[in-house]
Amino acid sequence: MKILVTGAAGFIGMSTALRLLARGDEVVGIDNLNDYYEVSLKEARLAQLQPHANFRFIKLDIADRPGIEKLFADEKFDRVIHLAAQAGVRYSIKNPHAYVDSNLVGFVNILEGCRHNKVQHLVYASSSSVYGGNTRMPFSEHDSVDHPVSLYAATKKANELMAHTYSHLYGLPTTGLRFFTVYGPWGRPDMSPFLFAGAILNDRAIDVFNHGNMQRDFTYIDDIVEGVIRTMDRVAEPNPGYVPDEADPATSNVPYRVFNIGNNDPVQLLDFIGAIETGIGKKAEKRLLPMQDGDVPATYADTALLNEWVGFAPSTPIQEGVNRFVTWYRDYYKL
Repeated sequence: MKILVTGAAGFIGMSTALRLLARGDEVVGIDNLNDYYEVSLKEARLAQLQPHANFRFIKLDIADRPGIEKLFADEKFDRVIHLAAQAGVRYSIKNPHAYVDSNLVGFVNILEGCRHNKVQHLVYASSSSVYGGNTRMPFSEHDSVDHPVSLYAATKKANELMAHTYSHLYGLPTTGLRFFTVYGPWGRPDMSPFLFAGAILNDRAIDVFNHGNMQRDFTYIDDIVEGVIRTMDRVAEPNPGYVPDEADPATSNVPYRVFNIGNNDPVQLLDFIGAIETGIGKKAEKRLLPMQDGDVPATYADTALLNEWVGFAPSTPIQEGVNRFVTWYRDYYKL
């Protein structure tokens, strides 16, 4: 198939594109290479992709409406994996307009491109952050997600609503994937595994929010990619058992689906730090701090629906995933 991967220079985008190329798909990757974090890392990720004969990169911002229209008209993609977005909960408090431009304007540009060019299936990144103020664990796709606690979360919830509208009005099959704290080699420098490893290796104290009383459903990158590709291969369908009177948020009577992709095994933040310490062979100096605005105390994915749909659920053990990440980090930064 010919597949568009947006955010191809990103953590999940690069890893997904590599897997698609390995199985023989043609991949066109786009990214705006913005400076939210070090551009050199994004360029290094692209360097992993560019030797492949079936890969082409186009520098393009998803908020560029004429550019996206031309891309879709010229390329005629079979399927689209939309991973480009302005990420980060904390950054959304300081820079809200960046999230509107990328996550709302950019997303409708992708939807319009799919609609007008007969794309067979759109798979897009949502986020565990949509669960917001929910406290019932584990988080289930059947639960309401109407109480976001950050603008980032609100834009991801909006993406799901926008996708449903296009599935309803135009019959566009869409699948949203709620990622739970993704980590691993080639990860994002603004996320805790990167920050912790860098600080420990360079003898700096690490900031531990909510005094360490946080739980996260850390999900290894290979598991995320497996889930993305399996869901892309199974095109979203209407749920024949959908009952409008009950309005289950997980499915619909149109070709729309949403799934959690998490490890189904929440880990205490201090235990995750311990896994990094074990991988590095060195203890961290910890600064215990209060909870930050926009954060939630715990995430925990119910993955039963994903397993039922594609026969897969993430399961990489934390220490195994952390050891692979630490090995990559030492190699990449020559430490």
